[in-house]
Amino acid sequence: MWLDTHCHLDAPEFDADRAAVIQRAQDAGVGLIVVPAVSPATFVTARAAAMQCGGAYALGIHPLYVRDTPEQEALASLAQALQTWRDDPRLVAVGEIGLDHFVPDLQDEDSKALQERLYAAQLDLAVAHGLPVILHVRRSADSLLVHLRRLRDAGRPVCGGIAHAFNGSEQQAQAFVDLGFKLGFGGAMTFERALQIRRLAASLPEDAVVLETDAPDIPPHWLYQTAEARAQGQRSRNEPAQLPRIALTLAALRGWTPEQTQARTTANALQALPGLSELTGAWRAPSW
Repeated sequence: MWLDTHCHLDAPEFDADRAAVIQRAQDAGVGLIVVPAVSPATFVTARAAAMQCGGAYALGIHPLYVRDTPEQEALASLAQALQTWRDDPRLVAVGEIGLDHFVPDLQDEDSKALQERLYAAQLDLAVAHGLPVILHVRRSADSLLVHLRRLRDAGRPVCGGIAHAFNGSEQQAQAFVDLGFKLGFGGAMTFERALQIRRLAASLPEDAVVLETDAPDIPPHWLYQTAEARAQGQRSRNEPAQLPRIALTLAALRGWTPEQTQARTTANALQALPGLSELTGAWRAPSW
């Protein structure tokens, strides 16, 4: 049983063949998929996709979507959804939330301040509901850590979670681990030139790594399309069925067997997102 801790299964890229994508994942041995929402507009679709695949979902406002909905309206929608579905065993985290210090359109002072306010408010909601978080970390690790430490020092720590698609320094990685987080590794790890990601995947404590696809994004090297190919209209779409092959890279980097990799990363995911434990029956008898 493989566990994909981050897959946007509700994305429009899957609208034409979502059932087939789920079937391929099942056939590949992916027993559970976590579907993070990215905005209030996707709360319902993320939950529906999780139910369709027998998986789990998270609710949050992604930093790339902070301008899609007025700030207070977005936070009110999230608070309401967390309250409405608080007893749903498939709701396992607040996410995808975080900060993005890479996308140029979001680097003006107003946009950065808006990202910070929404991130801080969503951490507070996660604490209030006793849920872990799934973090978007892009050139923003130190800023994310500031808020996590603020809550810890105030005696209101976040219940851990996953730093998704991590690509920071070893010191930053250890800081997240020290705060109870796991770090997510996926398609980017399969590129030989991704030296820092591969070093982290190989050297982090064995209980600190989880697997993810971020499908339909971050395709592994065997699906990657060059800029020239993309200009000609060719597209690469990642999907959860790729997870076991991605996992072989982690196994090679760490000297693990595939079986060890599967067992270790699944156990780590259960620690990061404890609500997944209630869905173990779905691994043996998926609803799809």
